[in-house]
Amino acid sequence: MARRLATLGLIALAVAGADQLLKAIMVPWLSGGPVQVIPGCARLVLAYNTGAAFSFFSSTEGARWLLVGATVVALGLALWAAAGPLGRGRGLIALGLICGGALGNLVDRLRFGQVVDFVDLYVGNWHWPVFNLADAAITIGGVWLAWLLIRGKN
Repeated sequence: MARRLATLGLIALAVAGADQLLKAIMVPWLSGGPVQVIPGCARLVLAYNTGAAFSFFSSTEGARWLLVGATVVALGLALWAAAGPLGRGRGLIALGLICGGALGNLVDRLRFGQVVDFVDLYVGNWHWPVFNLADAAITIGGVWLAWLLIRGKN
């Protein structure tokens, strides 16, 4: 059990650390304006999100603390899941990605009251909501975990 938690913590800290490092680089670099990465498809742009994914709850009074509380609960559930069958093999990696992303965004919420986002994917005038490395880790970990649960394999 201790080894599982140590592995989960190592993955989570690596993801959260990479997320915070990337944000520390992007904020000053992108303060001068967007940077085109792939014309017509991807650019880096500085954005701040006071809500959850896709800016849900961004206009809700007290959203910051609601989301901090939800993140703490989600981290607790991930620790609980790591103690069970999901805490083995690929399931543990998926949980680590989710925890690392949650921690990365939690640090932003506690420090700034909002999350720093910078990846803008688009086609024409249609834009996916701007996101960051933490968001990508949560999404990849969540989809991977769902896939493992559906397949019944870990």
